Amino acid sequence: MEAVIRGLGRGSIYALLALGFVIIFKATRVISFAQPAFMLAGAVLVTFLVGPLGFWGALIAATLLTALLALGVERSAVRPMVGRPAFVVAIITLGVDIAVRVVVNAFLGINVRQVDDPWGLKTVELAGLRVEQRHIAVLLTTTVLVAGLFAYFRFTRMGLAMRAASYDQEAALAQGVSVGSVFAVSWAMAGGLAAVAGTFVAAGENVDGLMWRIALVALPVIILGGLDSLPGAVVGGLLVGVLQELAANYQAEYAPVWLGENVSIITPYVVMLLVLLVKPYGLFGTREVERV
Repeated sequence: MEAVIRGLGRGSIYALLALGFVIIFKATRVISFAQPAFMLAGAVLVTFLVGPLGFWGALIAATLLTALLALGVERSAVRPMVGRPAFVVAIITLGVDIAVRVVVNAFLGINVRQVDDPWGLKTVELAGLRVEQRHIAVLLTTTVLVAGLFAYFRFTRMGLAMRAASYDQEAALAQGVSVGSVFAVSWAMAGGLAAVAGTFVAAGENVDGLMWRIALVALPVIILGGLDSLPGAVVGGLLVGVLQELAANYQAEYAPVWLGENVSIITPYVVMLLVLLVKPYGLFGTREVERV
C-alpha cells in the first residue's frame, strides 16, 4: 500500500504532463514535443523565485511565466505553420524543445539549484502507513487542477469553444469560434501544467539539465489512456505511476536477475508496447473508422 501511495504521487506528475500533451493534440492535432522543455523551465524559474516568494508563490508565478513562454512559442513558431502537415509542426516543436532547454541550461550553469519545498522527505502516518508529505501534496494539487480544468471545459465560454474545435475545427469556425485563440489557450495551459509537474519533480531534489527526461514517460501514459482523452491522461498517469512503484518495490523478490536492477524505468514503455499491440487507441481514446 505504501508503494501504491508513492505511485499515485508519481503518477500525478505524469498525469499533469500527459494533460498538456492531450490538450494541445485535441486543439491542433499535433503532438507537442516541447513539453519537456516547459517542465524544466518551470522548475528552474521556481528555484529563482522561491527565495522572495516562498514555495507556493514561486509555483504560481513560475506557472504563469511558463504559460506565457508557451504562448509566445505558439505565436512565433507554431502559428505560422498552420495548414502544414502535422509531422512538420511536430518537428518544429522538437526544435523548440531543444532551443528552450539550451537557454534554460545556461541559467542553470554549473551550480546546484534546488526547489526548497515545505516538506522535503518528511513522512506522516496514515492508517499505519508511512507516506511522504510531498506525495500527498502533489496528489491534492493535481486533484484540484484536474477538477478546475474539467469545470473550465464544461462551464466556460472558452472551454466550450475548445471542445468544439477539438471535434471539428471547420465547423467551429463556421459557428464563430476563434480557433486561433483556442490554439493559444491550449499551449498556455499545457505550459502551465508542465511547470507545475516540473516543480513537484524537483521538490526536495536537485534541479539539473537532465530532469526533462521524466517528461518522456508522459508518452506511454497518453498511449495507455488515449491520445485524445483528458480522463485517459489522468487515469493513465496514475496507473503508470503505480505500476512503476510496484515494479521497484517487488523487483528484488520476483524479477529475474538478467533484467538488471532498474526494471521500473522500462515499465512504462513495456506497458506502451502491450497497449499498442492489444488496444492501439488506448483505454479511453476515440477509435477512428474510415469508410471507403
